[in-house]
Amino acid sequence: MDNRKLGILAVVAAVMVLWAVLQARLSGGRRAVPSGPTYLIQGLDPADIDSIAIGKGKNPIKIQRQEGRFVVTNKANYPADAKQINDLITKALDIKTSELVTSNPKNHGDLQVTEDKARNVVKFFKADGSLLTGVVVGESRESGRGTYVRLASSDDVYLTEEAPWFRDRAIDFVNQELVAAKREDVNAVTVTTPEGTYTLRSEKGDNVRLVNMPAAKKLKDSDAKSVLTALTSLRFEDVNTPQQVTGLTFDHEYICRLNNSTEYRLKLAKKGEKTYLLCEADYLDKTPVTIKPNQQDSQVELKKKEAKLLGQEGAQKFTLRHKGWIYEIADWKAKYLTMKQSALLEDKEKPAEKKAETPAPAPAVAPAVTPVPGPNQPKVAPAVAPTPGPNQPKEAPQPVKAVAPRTEPNQPAAAAPASAEPNAARPK
Repeated sequence: MDNRKLGILAVVAAVMVLWAVLQARLSGGRRAVPSGPTYLIQGLDPADIDSIAIGKGKNPIKIQRQEGRFVVTNKANYPADAKQINDLITKALDIKTSELVTSNPKNHGDLQVTEDKARNVVKFFKADGSLLTGVVVGESRESGRGTYVRLASSDDVYLTEEAPWFRDRAIDFVNQELVAAKREDVNAVTVTTPEGTYTLRSEKGDNVRLVNMPAAKKLKDSDAKSVLTALTSLRFEDVNTPQQVTGLTFDHEYICRLNNSTEYRLKLAKKGEKTYLLCEADYLDKTPVTIKPNQQDSQVELKKKEAKLLGQEGAQKFTLRHKGWIYEIADWKAKYLTMKQSALLEDKEKPAEKKAETPAPAPAVAPAVTPVPGPNQPKVAPAVAPTPGPNQPKEAPQPVKAVAPRTEPNQPAAAAPASAEPNAARPK
């Protein structure tokens, strides 16, 4: 090969190298435009998350992985609710972007996607403390649908049609439910206050009975039912360690016994306007569950043994979970957990006394009126009772009815004949 051909080949090779370099530079500077909605966060493995920061400013909510589970650092490392953590991660991963708005960080302030102005900031960190990924949610677009979002590690701001709302209180990431007993499972409750102790029992239907009901008293049904069913939905407002809340006197006690032998015991104290409680559980049936290899139990017996084992396990887990924690509860719930017996009772209604009846006045009787004869009518002689003779027995006088004389018009009234003596001589 002569020198001329070698020179041509060298020039061609140099041109191809230059072309390759130009292509690389052009492809690196060109931004890919998605053809449709794409996920903002891609390739995140939840197992790589060691901690989570939620919120803006210097005091965000901090959630830390500890011994295989997450705890809320802001709440003295109280166990986080796995459901809430999964919901948080899912919301972040489900953010879809529709278009790129800007890549200039100078525009972040106007779109409120800076960490101090953003509506929500969620960051996920590795075990070494470095940022794994995160999202910054800004304001909504003034014209049309959409909200501005960006990755915490990127200056690119995108528009998303459905921006999630992340919880912003530390207490939101723990399970606030203490007890959720079913109404039909509650057998009895015993309440102790400085005034004394009383017991309420479930009766048929929805009725409640007070043991040793005082005479001349009756139960306030509505309040009694609220006391009996206080553990059908018991939640706490806040959680503390004994070091965080001091000076408490637990002088109230609430014990709830279920039909399956589970017993919940609460000790309550009041400080200022707040009510605090400690809680534990026990399974009262202490007889051991035995399983004989050579004896086959019936299905009924197996279910009874299974229920007993589950009850024992549930009581143990409840006590271990709440041991060492002091809970603050709502005032309206504390009212029924600490209600004294006198507040549950009221006086029976006394039977209405019968008033002495005043006899009704006798009806007025019009006096008898003797007819007065007219000026041209003779007077009527009064009727005279006959006088018995000397040899005749006297008869009891008979009442004489006065008869008004009937007078024809313009005729004089006839005189009444005189009564003859019984022994009078007849005219000859």
